[in-house]
Amino acid sequence: MARMKKEYLFIDGYNIINQWSYYRDVAKNIENSRNKLIELLIEYQAYKGIKVVVVFDAHLVKGSLEKIEKYAGIEVVYTKENETADSYIEKQLDKIGRYERVQVATSDNSIQQIVLARGGTRISAKEMLLELENTKLDIRTKTEQTRQKGTNVDQVLDSETLKKLEKLRKSI
Repeated sequence: MARMKKEYLFIDGYNIINQWSYYRDVAKNIENSRNKLIELLIEYQAYKGIKVVVVFDAHLVKGSLEKIEKYAGIEVVYTKENETADSYIEKQLDKIGRYERVQVATSDNSIQQIVLARGGTRISAKEMLLELENTKLDIRTKTEQTRQKGTNVDQVLDSETLKKLEKLRKSI
């Protein structure tokens, strides 16, 4: 039986922030913008069930080493000196691109071409923003539907599941 491919979404962090005026302007502070993006992606990853990796350039920071932090399952990578987010993503694509499903969010045309040439898919910053907004809307809609249904088991579960539970209860 074929193994299910794990799904990855790599985010070219500063490229995305710079394409979205709202995130670029969050308190005119790059750290606030990074945190806002990470916060949105945590919710997105939890809802979609995919692995999200956000990559921020630190290639111009003298003496910097690659740093990986985890926030609620999101992997946040700060590249090392002389390594761009593009080259980090390209390297990861070479490692896992043939075995896993990889999508890259960036509006950088050159990295988009590399991603497509290596079997990945790409999503632009604008498309990513729409995807995040639609996901937020889906979450809100499902939460509202659950709230309207109530909290009793018979209001939340479908009839087939209720029958199975009843059968299990009688067998005890």
